[in-house]
Amino acid sequence: MKSAGSVLIVENEANMRRVLGTLLRRDGYEILEAADGIEALDELARSHVDCVISDLRMPRMNGLELLAAMRRTRAAVPMILLTAFGTIGSAVEALKHGAHDYLTKPFDPAEVKQVVAKAVRTRVLELAETSSGPGDDSAQLLTGLSPALRKVERLIERVAPTSATVLITGETGTGKELVARRIHADSEFQRGPFVKVNCAAIPESLFESELFGYEKGAFTGAGTRKPGRFELAESGTLFLDEIGEIPLSAQPKLLRALQEASFFRVGGTRTIKVRLRLISATNRELGEEVARGNFRADLFYRLCVLPIHVPALRERREDIEALASLFLERFSRTHGDGPLGIEARTLDALRAYDWPGNIRELENAIERAVLLCDGPELTLETLPEPLQQLQPRGPADCGKLRELVRRETARIERQAIVEALAATEGNVTHAARRLGLSRRGLQLKLKEFQIER
Repeated sequence: MKSAGSVLIVENEANMRRVLGTLLRRDGYEILEAADGIEALDELARSHVDCVISDLRMPRMNGLELLAAMRRTRAAVPMILLTAFGTIGSAVEALKHGAHDYLTKPFDPAEVKQVVAKAVRTRVLELAETSSGPGDDSAQLLTGLSPALRKVERLIERVAPTSATVLITGETGTGKELVARRIHADSEFQRGPFVKVNCAAIPESLFESELFGYEKGAFTGAGTRKPGRFELAESGTLFLDEIGEIPLSAQPKLLRALQEASFFRVGGTRTIKVRLRLISATNRELGEEVARGNFRADLFYRLCVLPIHVPALRERREDIEALASLFLERFSRTHGDGPLGIEARTLDALRAYDWPGNIRELENAIERAVLLCDGPELTLETLPEPLQQLQPRGPADCGKLRELVRRETARIERQAIVEALAATEGNVTHAARRLGLSRRGLQLKLKEFQIER
């Protein structure tokens, strides 16, 4: 049977590890165990882990210390804290610093399964996005020479100092979360938490309680009061990733919370005020989803105050060499003394490929090449098969491309001149002003394109 994922249980009591392990193995999870935080870090270094369940109080290294160490080295692995009722305050603090969720002892088996399933699903979905978390070189993924990326950088600089709601769009793997983190880091909310919610990983029935929390007794299994993500993001940034996946039933309450900066917990009657920065992201065309009736128009306009579109990698080919070099340096360090450079024909193939998986796919291709390379440079043979089959554009192809560009540019220029003349009733001076040309410049264009006034 295919594994549902790997779960590392970190607990100093052997009986508790045994109970949790038995419960989760029944659902198909591969179980790893550690008696404290130090053993857990060793296990994380040598094994693939999709989720960590850790007790809060342990000898040598407790759960909060383990969380801090994981944020530095294994930031993408979701962590669930096990707490006694009297230590819920510490668990809430841990959530503000990046823990995925928490469970209280004695725990409900159904709740354990539900929380673990959500954490593992979140991990799987995040692996499909750009894998680089906040690391030493992750910011470099958003720097480059391409005009498309420079436009994104200018928008970040303009948007970050404000408190306006931002909608980040772009294909899977383009680095939307990196843009969100950059905005947070340069904003007035930078000292607050950055709370990420993957909307695609939350079942529809749990969406409201996940965002807004719930009171004790609000529903079966609600044994204690639990704060939602809105509450945890107080004075910080709430990042709603894959906002296009939010169910229609949850959209009215989200809209009201944004408009009024307040909400109710599920089962609660007290209004909770919150001050935060909201950033959302999607790989869908939300305007089309509105037209289909899958997304509320009023929520869309509330989210899309300041839109930022992150270009696909094929739209910023000028940056491919720099990104490939960045990944080469990273994986050469990770996997030992790797190659030092990239062969010219290998670079040609990297530039010619369309990269449907964007930065994530490029990152995987370079890691594969580093592992297979035996020489000082990455060769074409070390790349995935689709890239090896690419034929770099030769001089004749480039000539044809230039001719196509020249003809299309001329067509667009001619059409703009005709429209400007029509709008000004044939007045060359006024038409030139509309086009940003001198009168003499427009007259030369009229002659070149044989346009009658």
